[in-house]
Amino acid sequence: MNNEQRHEFFSILRDNNPKPTTDLNYDSPFELLISVILSAQATDVNVNKATDKLYSNANTPENILALGEDKLKSYIRNIGLFRKKSIYIIKTCSQLIKLHNSNVPGNRKDLESLPGVGRKTANVILNIVFKHPVIAVDTHIFRLANRTGLAKSKTVYTVEDQLTKSISKTFIDNAHHWLIWHGRHICKARNPLCKQCAVSHVCDYHNNKQEHSRS
Repeated sequence: MNNEQRHEFFSILRDNNPKPTTDLNYDSPFELLISVILSAQATDVNVNKATDKLYSNANTPENILALGEDKLKSYIRNIGLFRKKSIYIIKTCSQLIKLHNSNVPGNRKDLESLPGVGRKTANVILNIVFKHPVIAVDTHIFRLANRTGLAKSKTVYTVEDQLTKSISKTFIDNAHHWLIWHGRHICKARNPLCKQCAVSHVCDYHNNKQEHSRS
């Protein structure tokens, strides 16, 4: 995909969804952080079901720490890897209180030092909360980027690097949301909905498929 096609790709996604946002429910940077930690190998729907109850009772590092690990598990037990995640969350709450005055830090180093927070989670927080021009590459974005030609690599980090460098400042703030939505609902893993895709005409996968059908 060349620069002109890339611009058209994101222009169309922007026009179709001018004010994108995450599907996770949250009212503070801390709530978003906990929700993103919980979202690993879990659906946003299941995370929201758990956190809607959790946050109505405990939505600060101090309150969750006061719950304790066992009580926290009772709120999140329907989420994959809930035992490990409960340990991470308790440790993260403790670290936020001790080192960051209970605030979510706005830099990569401090974010990635929190238990349960890797590069993808840090990028989500940096992008959504602190408006950094970064892309959190999950399985949907990784697949979509390689399939469409937005990026080409076998590693997540290289795809992230290529996307960050190639997406213009006009689109970078919201690109993460647009790509995730498109990957989940249109550019699906097994059966991409090319006939319903508004950007198929600039997609390498679709255009290559068209070429093969004509030959």
